[in-house]
Amino acid sequence: MDRTAFIEASTAISRHALVPEIALRLATEITPIWHATEAWLHETGTEPPFWAFAWPGSAAMARRILDDPALVAGRRVLDFAAGGGLTAIACAMAGADRVEACEIDPLACVAIACNARLNGVAVDVLDGDIVGSACRWDVILCGDICYEAPMTAHILPWLRAMAEGAEVWIADPGRAYMPRKGMVEIARIGVPTTMELEDRLERVVTLWRVKAA
Repeated sequence: MDRTAFIEASTAISRHALVPEIALRLATEITPIWHATEAWLHETGTEPPFWAFAWPGSAAMARRILDDPALVAGRRVLDFAAGGGLTAIACAMAGADRVEACEIDPLACVAIACNARLNGVAVDVLDGDIVGSACRWDVILCGDICYEAPMTAHILPWLRAMAEGAEVWIADPGRAYMPRKGMVEIARIGVPTTMELEDRLERVVTLWRVKAA
């Protein structure tokens, strides 16, 4: 089974309650796809299926973009650590000039492409770690990226450098490693979630703008 077929077989077309305008291929139950991906991992070295869930940070970011399309309209946008591409798709719908979405998980990259086609929008997928790249974007959007200390330490210096030439936003639902220094709060959005993904039925997501280094 190739990657696209695996995604289609392991997910169902769903819509997040906060962003019903966007259809995504998502897991309907955590355990079956996690076990399926463990088998895939054993055979192909694939990462766990974080892409198969609409996480609160991405949902909040997508909602904000769709409610205020002028934030990205006509601009070059990067959805960083894009998961299944929810924010990227919202930006394309909002009229961004060009949308790129990056992921280090090859299966997530395929999922982004599948979800973009599902919604009839164009998203260019970047496969691999782009930290250290020169800035070619006007806006960089990051949903829920500070859940591990090593990842935060790896990406934050680069994002601060990117903020010299681009708007950089982080949507954080209260993760332990999200720094507050050098951040400007933009908005707070309540996001419905489930006890399967989080430890509560709603997460309040804060949208932060990153100050330049």
